[in-house]
Amino acid sequence: MFRPLGSRLIILGRIQLGTLGTRRTFSSEAPVAAPVKKTVERQLPTLTDTFGRDHSYLRISLTEKCNLRCQYCMPEEGVQLTKRGELLTNEEIFKLAELFVQEGVRKIRLTGGEPTVRKDIVDIVGTLKAIPKLESVAITTNALVLTRILVPLQRAGLDGLNISLDTLIPKKFEKITRRKGFERVIAGIDLAIQLGYRPKVNCVVMKGLNEEEIVDFVEFTRDRNVDIRFIEYMPFSGNKWETEKMISFREMMSLIKEKYPDFHALPNGPNDTSKAFKVPSFAGQVGFITSMTEHFCGSCNRLRITADGNLKVCLFGNTEVSLRDALRAGCSESDLVALISAAVNRKKKQHADAAVDFGVRNVSLGHMTRDLLAAKVSSAYAGGRIRFMSTGSLSHVTPEGKAKMVDVSGKSVTQREARARAVVCVGPKISQLIRSNEIRKGDVLSVSKIAAILASKRTSEIIPLCHNIPLSLVDVTTKLNTQTHEVIVEAIVRCDGKTGVEMEALTAVTVASLTIYDMCKAVSHDIVIKDVMLVAKSGGKMDYSRNSTEKPDEKEGDLKKITLKYNRDPLEDKDERFYPTPI
Repeated sequence: MFRPLGSRLIILGRIQLGTLGTRRTFSSEAPVAAPVKKTVERQLPTLTDTFGRDHSYLRISLTEKCNLRCQYCMPEEGVQLTKRGELLTNEEIFKLAELFVQEGVRKIRLTGGEPTVRKDIVDIVGTLKAIPKLESVAITTNALVLTRILVPLQRAGLDGLNISLDTLIPKKFEKITRRKGFERVIAGIDLAIQLGYRPKVNCVVMKGLNEEEIVDFVEFTRDRNVDIRFIEYMPFSGNKWETEKMISFREMMSLIKEKYPDFHALPNGPNDTSKAFKVPSFAGQVGFITSMTEHFCGSCNRLRITADGNLKVCLFGNTEVSLRDALRAGCSESDLVALISAAVNRKKKQHADAAVDFGVRNVSLGHMTRDLLAAKVSSAYAGGRIRFMSTGSLSHVTPEGKAKMVDVSGKSVTQREARARAVVCVGPKISQLIRSNEIRKGDVLSVSKIAAILASKRTSEIIPLCHNIPLSLVDVTTKLNTQTHEVIVEAIVRCDGKTGVEMEALTAVTVASLTIYDMCKAVSHDIVIKDVMLVAKSGGKMDYSRNSTEKPDEKEGDLKKITLKYNRDPLEDKDERFYPTPI
């Protein structure tokens, strides 16, 4: 059942203009006639969210099928496909496309899976191009069949194409994609250039697999008018949470600068996801899509419709709205527009703004901090150990008792480092499950490590009076002690700045500990987080190192570092479905 929302939006527009909700005042004096205000009825833009972002770019997935099996995208055996009757029909695709264009979309990109496995891809492009006001139709493809269909696609009106290619070495191509076809992809790229396109070639950079080819890809732009776009590797369940494979934008830049010192930045458009660079005199250019280290949410203008008709307002979000169900339930156009508008208005300021989303579940950083503090206070009261102390002067408090942020403008820039530590007591049953990697939600040690790294970089968003510090290093280790059934979390954080990073290190170990709790609580709630502490800090006015007598009664030699192997058969939910998310 879909209730009309359009009237609510009109009312909201009136409220913002001050035309509703007048207030009466009572006075002994005669009332004075108020000037008559003309009611202005304003419909809020359907595709503009609460942060003022206009969404003019729509990605439509035409299929879940793909003719490759890329390691970072899906398991070797493929994925469980949605039943044909649950996918959008062509008529539904065209109706939704027309509606979104009517509301402000000007560019549509067709994705998958692999869109070129659709035999009617040329007809789909031609029909979309006939929609008035639609300025661009593009596709994202692996280019395996591009030489056969690109000319018909161009005649149908195709405006642009992105091509996925992660290596320039044929044998390595087969290793990454688990399929042959490298020569066909290169031929497709060259054909696109000959036909007047400037194809965007997307390369997911993976440490230990293709980072040594970064310079070769830049060289690829010497004579070819292509836009090579390096994409930071994103760990998730389908690629076994291999966090160590990620290589950052800054690391890539360093490698390129060694070979091409004159490699320089180009201007970027207001909604570009890629940071553009170029080697002078080269025909093509290079870009970096920094989804992991430097998000671009503030200028995001993209919406996505999945093959089964769900609207996703954020690639990294779990929230979806079924437009397919609305269409098939006979929802009117005005109510459909209101449904889309409501979804867009729920879009957050940035992906993982208050949550770290790993595809397992949303781990709320704000709730983590709150719950941990509550647990510590409760524990302290129970043990009769509450102590109230005064230092005589608090740097974050004014003489009037008001909170303030410390002014660090007069401090000198030094290399600051902090080390923190926490212990999570999980018990023998959970310890065994972690050791054998059989926790239903995934690889506990790897996921908690990612959570810690992301949280440390967002400390200033969690702790109100912390400075926003650019970090040069966040190194987190998670070790399972199989004798004491504890997970020991340690973090080293470093920066070159005017203030210390102990809060970043403490945030890292705290969030890692809470992530471990969250992932294991289905097995048992008898989990204890303890000994969250700053171990050492240096580089500032007051260095600090915790005395050995203050450390927990635990020998480093008792710790056994566990190397986990991915278990494809978890203890529960063996039929759990996996959905790949196209980049």
